[in-house]
Amino acid sequence: MRLILLGPPGAGKGTQAGFICRRFGIPQISTGDMLRAAVAAGGELGRLAKAAMDSGALVSDEVIIGLVRERTDDDDCINGYLLDGFPRTMAQAEALDAAQVPIDAVVAIEVPDDEIVRRLSGRRSHPASGRVYHLIHNPPKVDGLDDETGEPLIQRNDDREEVIRKRLKTFHAQTEILASFYSAKEGPGPVFIKVNGMRPIEEVSADIIGQLEKL
Repeated sequence: MRLILLGPPGAGKGTQAGFICRRFGIPQISTGDMLRAAVAAGGELGRLAKAAMDSGALVSDEVIIGLVRERTDDDDCINGYLLDGFPRTMAQAEALDAAQVPIDAVVAIEVPDDEIVRRLSGRRSHPASGRVYHLIHNPPKVDGLDDETGEPLIQRNDDREEVIRKRLKTFHAQTEILASFYSAKEGPGPVFIKVNGMRPIEEVSADIIGQLEKL
């Protein structure tokens, strides 16, 4: 089961990725983890990636695709893999295609922007411990205070509405088009699966896994 998981920030991709990987016994491959491992290993692609990151530049799609090809050839990928956070752009999707990295299915979790804002802007955290609350789903016992220490909770900068909407704008401009790209592909290629992310976590998971099991 070789998969790509798409969806806006806050759609629940991380949670669903965990369910999918456990069900099918496949690793979750994130570009961040892959880059760190490549740099630590010191190979040619790792050196190229480190040079880009040290200079503050983006790592090129060519290097990322090379790392994806290397990583998906590892022994733990014998039953498949789930690509997390890649591809993000049409250029990356086309490069992945050209490199003939096998993909069986693309799963797109759909959640409206206003719901994403509601989910993410409601988060509050306790900086010292990393404990996270949510004003609706997991509120603290005392408004604005950590349950264990009584210290003030904060709203992280990237959980503010204006920042969330900026991230969503980037998603719509760069990544949302990938759903159209994969759903319109003809001939042999990945199956495109679209799911409603507005339902409870367990329902979304059952829907995704149920559709994947039919492949």
